[in-house]
Amino acid sequence: MIEIYVDPAAGQTVAGALSALPEQGRAAVRLAPGIYRENVSITRPDTVLIGAGQGKTVITGCLGAREPFGDGTTRGTFRTQTVFIHAHDVTVKDLTIENTAGPGRDAGQAIALYADGDRLLFDHVTLRGWQDTLFTGPLPPKEIEKGGFRGPLEFAPRINGRQRYVDCRIEGTVDFIFGSATALFDRCTLFSRDEYPGGNPEKIRGFVTAPSTPEGQSLGYIFRDCDFTGECPEGTCYLGRPWRDYAKAYLFDCRMGAHIRPEGWDDWGKENAHTTSVFAEHGSRYAGGESDPPDGLRRRLDEQEAARILAEVDAFYADWVEP
Repeated sequence: MIEIYVDPAAGQTVAGALSALPEQGRAAVRLAPGIYRENVSITRPDTVLIGAGQGKTVITGCLGAREPFGDGTTRGTFRTQTVFIHAHDVTVKDLTIENTAGPGRDAGQAIALYADGDRLLFDHVTLRGWQDTLFTGPLPPKEIEKGGFRGPLEFAPRINGRQRYVDCRIEGTVDFIFGSATALFDRCTLFSRDEYPGGNPEKIRGFVTAPSTPEGQSLGYIFRDCDFTGECPEGTCYLGRPWRDYAKAYLFDCRMGAHIRPEGWDDWGKENAHTTSVFAEHGSRYAGGESDPPDGLRRRLDEQEAARILAEVDAFYADWVEP
């Protein structure tokens, strides 16, 4: 496998290394420790991006959705990403990707990682942002607000791929993991940041997930052996809410901090979601106790149901041979 080494101390960039890779074949870009202040696009399949460790190699950007343009429009959500991936068979390991535009109340949405493709693997990666930290593409079929999907894949075909996050840390506030992909999170830490420290302790601080699973897709987000932690006051965060009506999220043997509300999930005012969405859990442990959300928005899986869904997950990922 061809490998290119990048050192920011020598003035080298991630984008420069990616552009130097051959057109075909598995190839890697290895990043030295340091801070890379650039916006990176990976559109070449079979690419590996390897850092020197989380917090040691940091790719950082600072674009927010509320940034005004000269024509009176704003940047919008899907042109804020620090790292953009639109390719299959991409692996990212041992680094941090962040968007430092700031809290959503000031910057609006600010994506650290926009990931769209099949067989995308993220291993020991930290994703740090505020609102909308991680977008697991593709986009939903239709936007709700005109111009809401403005960005590089606004008119691209919606192809739902498989993504996997292993031993990762993902930080944010509102909907900080969102999108349509089938995404498997193994042994990850999902950290809810507080953009109102010292504020009203009863004010809702955030939502970890906002899946937009397409109608007819059997799997959405799957969290296995994950920790939902944070710095927010007790009972001020939800596990998630449906960005679209057919949202799906499954939690297996996960641990929730006291900041997670006892009912777990919110319907985002979507009445249809109570019958079309699936928010299901097995083996959950809530630090602050748990209660039922209204109208049974959460499903509790028994042993047989959990085994069946996990077998479906394994089968769905079975033909993916990780490098």
